[in-house]
Amino acid sequence: MKNALKILFNTLRTLSFKKIIKLLKLTVPHPLFAVLGVYATMKSFVIAKECFPKTNSSSGVGNAFRHALWTCLITMYCSKVSSPRKALDFSKKMTDLHEELFPNKPLETKMDLHNNKVGMDLYEELLPGIHRQFFETSFFIDQLLEKTKNARVLEDVDADLDNNLVYLKE
Repeated sequence: MKNALKILFNTLRTLSFKKIIKLLKLTVPHPLFAVLGVYATMKSFVIAKECFPKTNSSSGVGNAFRHALWTCLITMYCSKVSSPRKALDFSKKMTDLHEELFPNKPLETKMDLHNNKVGMDLYEELLPGIHRQFFETSFFIDQLLEKTKNARVLEDVDADLDNNLVYLKE
């Protein structure tokens, strides 16, 4: 967790003033969500690194797992203090803003946004069967590890994607 925190602070130091303002517009109105989102960010990095030591920070299947887990965790933590709808909305805003603040090539952005959606969809899929207060990280890890077995290589930004995780060829 210490390394994840260091990465987070080093990353924030690279932001321009304009990007910091955009970040503040998301976090200031929702300070508790922001703290929970940062915690989810660090936790998803740590778990992905444990599960996928070689591809968690590249564009491989570990990265796909990390992005989906990230949105699951943001949504899970935020829904413990607010409604699932508000938690999902914040999760989408936070993860979309990440792609805006730290732009990638179009194919990488498509991959990240799609995997973020897979995570949010998984949360919504599990929600009817589990009270939001009883969600645990392990529920998502098991499901997402299963999804990595069917992950597909993304080769075209116009590809029609289903609910599988996607990654880029190394």
